[in-house]
Amino acid sequence: MSDKVIIFDTTLRDGEQSPGASMTKDEKVRIARQLERLKVDVIEAGFAASSEGDFQAISAVAAAVKDSIVCSLARANDKDITRAADALKAAKAKRIHAFLATSPLHMAVKLRMSPEEVLEQAKRSIRFARNLAEDIEFSAEDGYRSEMDFLCRVVEGVINEGATTINIPDTVGYATPELYGEFIKTLRTRVPNSDKAVWSVHCHNDLGMAVANSLAGVKIGGARQIECTINGLGERAGNTALEEIVMALRTRKDYFEMVCGIDATQIVPASKLVSQITGFVVQPNKAVVGANAFAHTSGIHQDGILKNRDTYEIMRAEDVGWAANKIVLGKLSGRNAFKQRLQELGIAIEAEADLNEAFVRFKTLADQKSEIFDEDIIAIMSDSAAAEEGEFYKFISLSQHSETGERPKSKVTFRVGDKEASSEAEGNGPVDASLNAIEEIVKSGAEQLLYSVNAITSGTQSQGEVTVRLAKGGRIVNGVGTDPDIIAASAKAYLSALNKLHDPSQAKLNAQMTP
Repeated sequence: MSDKVIIFDTTLRDGEQSPGASMTKDEKVRIARQLERLKVDVIEAGFAASSEGDFQAISAVAAAVKDSIVCSLARANDKDITRAADALKAAKAKRIHAFLATSPLHMAVKLRMSPEEVLEQAKRSIRFARNLAEDIEFSAEDGYRSEMDFLCRVVEGVINEGATTINIPDTVGYATPELYGEFIKTLRTRVPNSDKAVWSVHCHNDLGMAVANSLAGVKIGGARQIECTINGLGERAGNTALEEIVMALRTRKDYFEMVCGIDATQIVPASKLVSQITGFVVQPNKAVVGANAFAHTSGIHQDGILKNRDTYEIMRAEDVGWAANKIVLGKLSGRNAFKQRLQELGIAIEAEADLNEAFVRFKTLADQKSEIFDEDIIAIMSDSAAAEEGEFYKFISLSQHSETGERPKSKVTFRVGDKEASSEAEGNGPVDASLNAIEEIVKSGAEQLLYSVNAITSGTQSQGEVTVRLAKGGRIVNGVGTDPDIIAASAKAYLSALNKLHDPSQAKLNAQMTP
């Protein structure tokens, strides 16, 4: 067996199944480019048959990515597989990922198919897919809760039909490390043609063991592909966290004796980008990418670190992309300095007009706060990218009044299509009043599921990053806004979410539960 572990990132597909984590086409392309800089082997860009929006997003990612394999999920039927192949036409390297449930519960209750019908359907789908692509992955949904004898027959059958990767998911996060590792090992031992395919693991984190189970699937079971997401993003409790997998393999190479091709210095930039786009804030004590992951408060720890970093650090912060939180630019900085810093942060600007627009935003921010940090620049570029998508609603200005003992009032001016609108409203606080003012004009009727504020950097001069999550008609969308003024950031976030609700291309249908 090779000691190379393939990293299969499914942030854009399984990560997007988190309620409220849906991404626009342009946002998916931005994340895909960062995953490519991270040197991810396979990028699962979405589920082509789930909606026209997802189809277009996969097509855009396929055209943008050159160094990674681009993958689309498909149910094990001709229609889905054809749709996936069509979405991947522009990809330099492509993979079709077909799945079908194999556990007794799923077959009986969800599929309403007999085991023999499932076996034939699985083989038939892979046979069909092989006519459209050479790289075919088959996932046995709810594989870990499947009966061993039947699962062996299915896996043997799909490999005979041309499946090149076999994925055995722990779809509901039920596994434990030793048992899961032995399960994969038994499968590989009993399936006669197991050596004809790469074995993959895909674990969910319902019991907090997704990373441990995935590593056991590799170390004990002999799998050589791990399916994971940035920040462990995913439905319910999430998926296996890419950053934890990569650094476990790297830090404990003495035990795992395996390598992956990831550029670890791009981990933190990827984490921040995904967090900013989805609105899912990373908890401070999150391994590797949390704000406190390399912080030392205890005097004893600080003394040890000063004497020898190895006393309390098993990884170096700079190895995963953390940098000192220093001032990098100010209001006197020029355009070339700004462009150079973007390049150092791994942010690509292709069009001169985009650079000019971003520089104007930088200058505006520099007039508002004296210290500009890397995080501020990333936020500026995120705002610029959002503007590129075309905004039906666009924030212009805001004024508000709040005083102890009086009900706060706010007036918001914003663009609606090609017209300017203003409205005043009261609320329980200045934020509530501002959002009420917007609703006076828009009358969206959307339900607000989340309002969250995060400081981009430290100190009272920090920009506020606000996330607003709205639901309407079965759709859930996130809006993110940044501004040194929290009230303005809130209005921007609300309008950002409304833009996504307004755009019909962002409609996404829920397909059957996926691996």
